[in-house]
Amino acid sequence: MTISTARRTNGANPTTAGDRRGEVVVTDIGLDYNGVPALADTELHVHAGEFFTLLGPSGSGKTTLLRIIAGLLEPARGTLHIDGKDVTRTPTQKRDIGFVFQNYALFPHLTVAENIEYGLKVRKLPAAKRAARVAEMVELVALGGFADRYPSQLSGGQQQRVALGRALAQGPRVLLLDEPLGALDRGLREELGAEVRRIQQESNTTAVYVTHDQEEAFILSDRMGVMRDGRICQLGTPEQLYRDPKDLFVAKFLGKTNLFPGRITQLDGATAAVRVGDHELHARANPAITGDDVVVSVRPEQLILGGAEVPAGLQRLSDAVVTEVRFLGQRRSIRLDASGISCTADLDPAASVPAVGDRVSLLVRAREVALVAAEPAASA
Repeated sequence: MTISTARRTNGANPTTAGDRRGEVVVTDIGLDYNGVPALADTELHVHAGEFFTLLGPSGSGKTTLLRIIAGLLEPARGTLHIDGKDVTRTPTQKRDIGFVFQNYALFPHLTVAENIEYGLKVRKLPAAKRAARVAEMVELVALGGFADRYPSQLSGGQQQRVALGRALAQGPRVLLLDEPLGALDRGLREELGAEVRRIQQESNTTAVYVTHDQEEAFILSDRMGVMRDGRICQLGTPEQLYRDPKDLFVAKFLGKTNLFPGRITQLDGATAAVRVGDHELHARANPAITGDDVVVSVRPEQLILGGAEVPAGLQRLSDAVVTEVRFLGQRRSIRLDASGISCTADLDPAASVPAVGDRVSLLVRAREVALVAAEPAASA
């Protein structure tokens, strides 16, 4: 059962501007392994109270950056500040952070309550305060009635909530989560993802979350950063990154997209006129583009199949032939050949369905067309 993010628990109030904490500022942080950069000199500002996600393929550097923030790795250069304090060389246990791993790392011989209490006992918190805090955390992570159970008696989702409760029990400034849902099945990941977000909001904690799952990142994040080869390629809200990718890697990495080679013929402020094959269309200008050769990026749900007439508000992108029609429940996926370019359009199941072999026009609204720079041609 998914619990509403509006739910409040005993002692856990929603974050307000006056009590937010956990600002993380990374300045020129870098780390090399055997002379090879694992993390390029990186800049990052995570605002207090926000849920920030590092997203990228395996080996992109996202976990390396997270572990540097945690103090589990020491950077070769650069500085790290939490709430204005330089913690670059501060030991992990003195950084006031909580860490949740993918494998939960619970003590099997301790109950739910004892696992959550463990860090509080290490800090020598009085017994009465420990008991009150444990009760608060058990309620916050929705495990009332499970306090006396052992990890082996819990489901994977329940174990992960125990790990969250243990990490939050000490009231950390920053909660770091390294692919905490990666070992769970899709349905449970969606349910527990909503719980992670609720818990983060109600505990007044900044969260830095690492994942390679794009849908997970979209659902959870206030902002996110896409990483590649030890660098942050682009920062922004999920919608900003999806709608306006800065480069071809981000466009292809975040969901599915259709790519058409084009050439800019005119720039007019925030709008660019682009030639794609025999057609000219207007698109959102991309400040990161320096040349005229571009790639037009159009998401499958933004493509509209039409005929000879172009309705008002739409523009013709290309002509195409339908090569495959698939029913996928909430949508129909239409595969097309546009003069040798394979592309996909997602249609509402109730929409008119074309047949394989039909010739159609690919139509799109100007505000739904994104541009990224074309990759340079490989030298001979």
